[in-house]
Amino acid sequence: MAAASLMPAFELDPRLEATEPPEARGLRRDEVRLLVSDIERDTIAHARFSDLPRWLAAGDVLVVNTSGTLNASLPATTSGERFDLHLSTRLPGGFWTLEVRVPSDDGSMAFPHARAGTTFDLPAGGRAALLAPYPLAEDADRPTRLWLSALTIPAPLVPYLERYGAPIRYRYVRRPWPPSMYQTVFALDPGSAEMPSAGRPFTPELVTRLVARGIQFAPLLLHAGVASPEDHEPPYEEFYRVPRDTSERVNAARRAGRRIIAVGTTVVRALETVTDVSGDTFPGEGWTDLVIAPGRPVRSVTGIITGLHEPRATHLLMLREIVRDRRHLNRAYDEARRSGYLWHEFGDSHLILSRQSSVVSVSPQS
Repeated sequence: MAAASLMPAFELDPRLEATEPPEARGLRRDEVRLLVSDIERDTIAHARFSDLPRWLAAGDVLVVNTSGTLNASLPATTSGERFDLHLSTRLPGGFWTLEVRVPSDDGSMAFPHARAGTTFDLPAGGRAALLAPYPLAEDADRPTRLWLSALTIPAPLVPYLERYGAPIRYRYVRRPWPPSMYQTVFALDPGSAEMPSAGRPFTPELVTRLVARGIQFAPLLLHAGVASPEDHEPPYEEFYRVPRDTSERVNAARRAGRRIIAVGTTVVRALETVTDVSGDTFPGEGWTDLVIAPGRPVRSVTGIITGLHEPRATHLLMLREIVRDRRHLNRAYDEARRSGYLWHEFGDSHLILSRQSSVVSVSPQS
């Protein structure tokens, strides 16, 4: 069966695109809507994100991504023409992958005509040279979205981007917003090109309530690269770090029959990279190219908090492997659209409490 046929099939109504942060709509971060999929009971419920403690129990573990969002969009020029360069992922050897885009009134548009050897001038004397299409291929002139690039800047990366860059913004976000709108409460280590947005609705007050109820938090790091909505190719290599304390907490929860809930697809990707076929999770660090797709079961988590994903987005394949019930996932997305849930990084959330792991016997707590 083709991978596309496993995804919910729909066209996203532009009216369901979140065009601004919830704060601009008069809401707190944790007042966005929460669609709750209980796979064991095959039920779908509607709530607010601030209701999250109602759906969790003492001993459950929320695994969170502590990556902070960079001002990863840089103005650039070459041969007198203006461009935006979207930094994606820093690779070994100091190289970067980046995307070349053309600035527009509503963000920027993809630019498919870049060529290897092109050098862009950046602010304050910086330069970016396109070396080869990424992933690497023999044909250096083939159309590509991402480029392997050499970046030369006159200051450390984060201060430079704070001064000259801006958060990556796509057409559905109609005006620029300050960088603070693109950080989560968990952000400690700047490095993501785009916000690990599943964690955005958490507030300090909500975290305190969850901890008071005995819900545990376990941190890891995955620096998310660009995920342009114009394309739905699988994610490329991204840097991750899973600390020993986190792997031990996840394993202890699994042995105790507690739920392990990933806050975002980035968390699933990192955990799955260091989880073996028996379901044991280990500490680790490096660049992961793992893609969760049909035939590759999810072994590390029994649930996920995530946003609502566009049709054909590869994240839906990951959700399909977590849910393991295509009909329920389709029904949940039908319900979300019918009820006016909002998509994208400033939109609403989806809590999926899955069935028991296909690898390790786990009894979810209600």
